[in-house]
Amino acid sequence: MSWKIVADSGCDLREVAELAPQTSFVRVPLTLQIGNQIFVDDEGLNIEDMMATLYGTPAAASSACPSPDAFLQAYEGADNVIVVTITGNLSGSYNAARLAKEMFQETNPNRKIHVIDSLSAGGECDLLVEEINRLIAQGLSFEEVVDGITAYQEKTKLLFVLAKVDNLVKNGRLSKLVGKVVGLLNIRMVGEASSQGTLELLQKARGQKKAVQASYDEMRKAGYQGGRVLIAHCNNEKICQSLRELIQKDFPQAQVQAIPTSGLCSFYAEDGGILLGYEVE
Repeated sequence: MSWKIVADSGCDLREVAELAPQTSFVRVPLTLQIGNQIFVDDEGLNIEDMMATLYGTPAAASSACPSPDAFLQAYEGADNVIVVTITGNLSGSYNAARLAKEMFQETNPNRKIHVIDSLSAGGECDLLVEEINRLIAQGLSFEEVVDGITAYQEKTKLLFVLAKVDNLVKNGRLSKLVGKVVGLLNIRMVGEASSQGTLELLQKARGQKKAVQASYDEMRKAGYQGGRVLIAHCNNEKICQSLRELIQKDFPQAQVQAIPTSGLCSFYAEDGGILLGYEVE
């Protein structure tokens, strides 16, 4: 029985370590438009160039979800397919993946596909993908893997810290005044993904040190008790190390992993930002 784990580029993982037997991992890229330039968020994307373009132009920027055909191609070649997409509140990726499932199963009725709206992005998506791989490695049936990842998703959360908000201002999601205040006063925006998959602001912290403490406080408040943590960061290894030290001071055995953000997550988190996924009790 062969498996595929499919994720859009709301997931930062380029590959999955120690893939389960007879399992492959495929990323379906979103595209980013900055002014007149199009960037495809695949393995060939130079994220530094993309971010330089983002900050070098006053033009609005946007993201576009993969087509159903892109997901159709990703579904080929396996008996069982589990799909993880970025929150449907930020992108049409989930709907495209669902439509592709319906189209694929019309001609392949014996193939099994389950599509998950992560209601999140970045580190939480990454945790979901890694957990799917662990469940498959246990030799579980398709239905057992679906039940397992559904239960696991109830125990994961996303916390974000933004050091820059230029992109949000350009797209009208934040006022120019707020954008200037964030920049001039060294403010960090600390927030979370809600249960509906929207990004909600929790705190404004002045400086990175206070943002680290605020982030950890919010994690503990949400039920963090030493579970796995995966920090997707956009050029900010220092905040990852500070968070790791703070977490492991209370929970020495906690697994805290840090990886660079994908193009899409860099686009949303911006320079210095993080999208942190973590497990709660």
